[in-house]
Amino acid sequence: MKLRRIALALALIVSFGTAACSRAEPVPATAAPAWKLQSPDGKEISFAQFKGKVVVVDFWATWCGPCRTEIPGYIALQKKHEKDGLVIVGIAVNDTADSVKAYMAKQGINYPIVMGDDAVVEAFGGIEAIPTTFIIDREGKIRERKMGAVNHEEYAATVEKYLK
Repeated sequence: MKLRRIALALALIVSFGTAACSRAEPVPATAAPAWKLQSPDGKEISFAQFKGKVVVVDFWATWCGPCRTEIPGYIALQKKHEKDGLVIVGIAVNDTADSVKAYMAKQGINYPIVMGDDAVVEAFGGIEAIPTTFIIDREGKIRERKMGAVNHEEYAATVEKYLK
């Protein structure tokens, strides 16, 4: 299963300490993939629901240390810019719905989380490590991709330029 290979790759990356930090990298504007996934409580959520909004898609897992360090920043960013048309969506990979639900409650996550699968990983071009995050503009184009955790203030500035 592709997600298991991702988990193995992540373990290697973490063990060598190379997934520490990176910056968001602009990418050629390409249409974001359409997806329809279930939240940990079974509700269907689709990318189409967020048409006209700036969407930050974060591939993460509850067991991933760098992913966990980003969550408070995403909570703050969602709270600050929800009225401006920002939606953060977490796509949990290699995790169980029960562990994700518990983590969401414990952290007070204020944005949608869905359970990822191989198809969504492939649709986004394959995920080599987590966290991997995409910024999608209001026209539905992927504009930035980052792999690894980044400084919240730097990332907030990157997201905010797409909200203008």
